[in-house]
Amino acid sequence: MGDEKMGMDADRRLGRRALIVGGVVAAVGTAALGRDELSHLWWRLPGVEKPRVAGAVDFRGARWIPASEANYRRANRPDDYAVDRVVVHVTQGGYASAVKAFEDPGHQAAAHYIVRQDGQVTQMIRELDVAFHTGNREYNERSVGIEHEGFVEKRSSFTDTMYASSARLTAAICARYGIPADRRHVIGHVEVPGTDHTDPGPSWDWDRYMGLVRRAGQAGQAGQARPR
Repeated sequence: MGDEKMGMDADRRLGRRALIVGGVVAAVGTAALGRDELSHLWWRLPGVEKPRVAGAVDFRGARWIPASEANYRRANRPDDYAVDRVVVHVTQGGYASAVKAFEDPGHQAAAHYIVRQDGQVTQMIRELDVAFHTGNREYNERSVGIEHEGFVEKRSSFTDTMYASSARLTAAICARYGIPADRRHVIGHVEVPGTDHTDPGPSWDWDRYMGLVRRAGQAGQAGQARPR
């Protein structure tokens, strides 16, 4: 987690440019917006935005605690930004401190999910939206971020229950967006271009984790294939 102010990059400036619709569509500061940026804002037209249900989660069994709106950008993914990455983070602290940080507008960063050491999954940002979690605007737009309670230098932080629960979450995300369950598409924060973070660190067992992700994905496919 740590200092994610880079994650704001142009996100903050773009997020403040709300579209005004009234017969003619205009944008505050349109001249300053690039054509590519403007093309991603079409969904703000009335009736286009996907419905949002208060307290609804994208992963069954997750607990919903909303992050501060200052720590993400409202979006309509994957219609405006294709999602093709899952980014694994480590909180470098306890669960409660991570939740508190993501609720704090001054923190200026948050991930979509936090996985506790006991396996409980908390969702704080909808997958529709762009979370400020990587320090790289492009990767923010294309990824779902998962924080894990613990410390990069403590292998004991990463419990069996945490690995299994996180793997089910990642498998579900991969299935939802057609993301290959491999190390090119499921990456650590340290692998994001331009980052100065080291998480999840050398204590994170990638071979074990990816094996669990693939098995969870296969189990999900088998369940879907069963006759009803």
